[in-house]
Amino acid sequence: MITLDVTGRAPIYEQLCRGICGEIAKGLLQPHDRIPAARVLAKELGINPNTVAKAYIELERNGIIYSVAGKGCFVADQHDSVYRRLTEEFRQAAREAFRAGVPKETLAAIVEQECGAGDSAGKGYIGGTVTGAETDGPGMPNGNEGVKDDD
Repeated sequence: MITLDVTGRAPIYEQLCRGICGEIAKGLLQPHDRIPAARVLAKELGINPNTVAKAYIELERNGIIYSVAGKGCFVADQHDSVYRRLTEEFRQAAREAFRAGVPKETLAAIVEQECGAGDSAGKGYIGGTVTGAETDGPGMPNGNEGVKDDD
């Protein structure tokens, strides 16, 4: 399940790219699985179809998916590269958060909470929800906790 945060700083198309890469890395999408048409996914997520199309173009440019004229988009056989990309993005985000003053314990708690969330909807399913920052859930920092103020 792909979750988008419309109030976050990351562009929606990038969040969508990360979400699809996450589904691939978790094994929920296998090589050559068909992914939903841009219009279908856009309608489900309540976003502009052009945003989904932009994400698909980016994913295709990076070799994550491929398109077949008249058939749709499919997952490319790139599981290892998706895994490496996601882990590197995670490492970078963790370093940035730590440098900004977020305690290690908070980072570990976030990882535990996110990894303990259970499985996504079903194998091979891309779907999701759009949330705002207020839906981070209990115990989730709002982005300002643990950040040291220089004033």
